[in-house]
Amino acid sequence: MNDQLLMENMLLLLKSNMEVYVHGSLESSTDAVYKTLKYGLDETLKLQHSLYNKMASYGWYQIQTIDKSVIETTLNKLEK
Repeated sequence: MNDQLLMENMLLLLKSNMEVYVHGSLESSTDAVYKTLKYGLDETLKLQHSLYNKMASYGWYQIQTIDKSVIETTLNKLEK
C-alpha cells in the first residue's frame, strides 16, 4: 500500500468518524455526553483538515474549480 492510498483511506475513516460524532451529539441526552462528543468531533475535524492539507501539498487531493455559470445553472434547475 502506498502513502497516497493510505492517506486516502485515513481521510475516509475520519469522515466516517465525523458522521458518528455529529449524529451522536445531536442525539445526546446529557451535557456531559454532548461535550464529550463535541470534543471528539472538534479533534477529528482538526485531523481531517491537517491530513487534507498534507494530501493537497503532494497534489493527491486536487480541487476542481467550477465556473460560476455552471453553479447558477445547477441552482436554477434545483429551484424548479
